[in-house]
This record gives sequence, structure tokens and C-alpha cells, in this order.
Amino acid sequence: MYDKIKFLTAGDSAIVMEFGNTIEKEINAKISAVVENLKEKKIDGILDILPTYRSILINYDPVKISYSEMVEILKGLSKSNKDNKSDEVRLIEIPTLYGKEYGPDIEFVAENANLSVDEVIKIHSGKDYLVYMMGFMPGFTYLGGLDERIATPRLKSPRLKIEPGSVGIAANQTGMYPLESPGGWQLIGRTPLKLYDDTKEPPVFIQAGDYIRYIPITKEEYDKIGEEVKNDSYKISIEKVKRGDLHE
Repeated sequence: MYDKIKFLTAGDSAIVMEFGNTIEKEINAKISAVVENLKEKKIDGILDILPTYRSILINYDPVKISYSEMVEILKGLSKSNKDNKSDEVRLIEIPTLYGKEYGPDIEFVAENANLSVDEVIKIHSGKDYLVYMMGFMPGFTYLGGLDERIATPRLKSPRLKIEPGSVGIAANQTGMYPLESPGGWQLIGRTPLKLYDDTKEPPVFIQAGDYIRYIPITKEEYDKIGEEVKNDSYKISIEKVKRGDLHE
């Protein structure tokens, strides 16, 4: 984390607050606190707030608020005593079918780690992952905390088509594709949940600061949940848990 937050211009109507240059929980906690403070303030002129691993992009209307006014507001919020130290966080369970056509790269991940496929599944589903940020498409999750034993390089040649719900690994990150997309992550499984649904508000039920827990399921369970999702009768498991109860 930097000793002093950097304020960078991003065009004529956006500011980047840069907190550090590494992926760390401490940086993420500070970012989450500032984002929460900004949302609570409901400052006229702020159009959008986009947290990343180590920064926040704030889009604003320069007709309503100037760059210098924005910087002063953000400096004040960053010095606030309020911090994101709530003892409770949201934990979301993601049922996942690992391997075969649903996770075509899991054998490579296992071979790269000198482990069995079952061991990869046990390791991957044995941790709760912090959602550091959302991007590069609506609902794509960048999750921190992947066990180093199963960290795997990206594909040398990206796929042109990845199915929605695919769970992947890229280096020391894991995450999920919400929509059909090209991509270079190593695919190890797939969830039947609809990670992006433009008929709902909000269309994405996961947000930065949440924790994700992967639950291994069978093909029969995958098909059953898929039907319930299609009929809008499946209830996603989202609960508040104490930080001490997380598997990190």
C-alpha cells in the first residue's frame, strides 16, 4: 500500500484513486471502505464508482462538480476514521460441476501441479475466495486467495468460445465467466447458476467484497439446478457470516 494515495486523471470526467501496486487484502479493505463512504454520501455529480484490485475509478459530471472539488472530497473520505472492519461478510455458495466437458482443462491443472483431479477439486473447493473486483465483462469475478499448489498459467492460445458459468484459473487467480466469451483461463468446471441476468435488478448478484465458496456437485444435481434456474425457482445461497468462520 502506498504511504499516500495517488490521484490520477482519466480523461476530462474521471479520477483514479490508486492505493498501491499489489493485490492485498489490506488494500482491498481500504478500497471497500472508501467505496462504501462514497455511496453513503450520495454526492451530486458522481456518475459511477468502479473498484479494482488496487484502485477506484470515479466517473463524474464536470458540469456539476470540478476536478479539484472531487479531489478534496476523495482526500477527506480517504482520511475518514471509518474503515471496512465489519465482522460480517456476505458468503455466496456456487454449485459447480468439475471436470470433463464442463472443465476441460482440469487434467492439465492436475498434471501441472503433480496432483490428481480429485485433489485439485478438493483444494479449489476447500477455500472461500474474496471477490477483489468485477470486470472485464458484466459479472466476471476476479477472486483472490487461490492455493498456490493449483496456480496454473493461462492457455497459450485463448479459446474463441467459453460457455457461461465456466470456472477458470489463470496464474494465482480463479474466477467465473458470466457470459459466452473468448478467454484464456484454464477451465476446471462450470456452475448452472446464471451469473448475469439482464431481466433482474441488479443483473449481477455478486459484488466486490463478497466471498465465494464453490460447492462440488454431480451431473444430476447440475441438471436439476439448471432447470430450477430456468424456471426462476432456485434460491441462491447468500448469507452473512462472521469473518472468523470463513475458510481462507
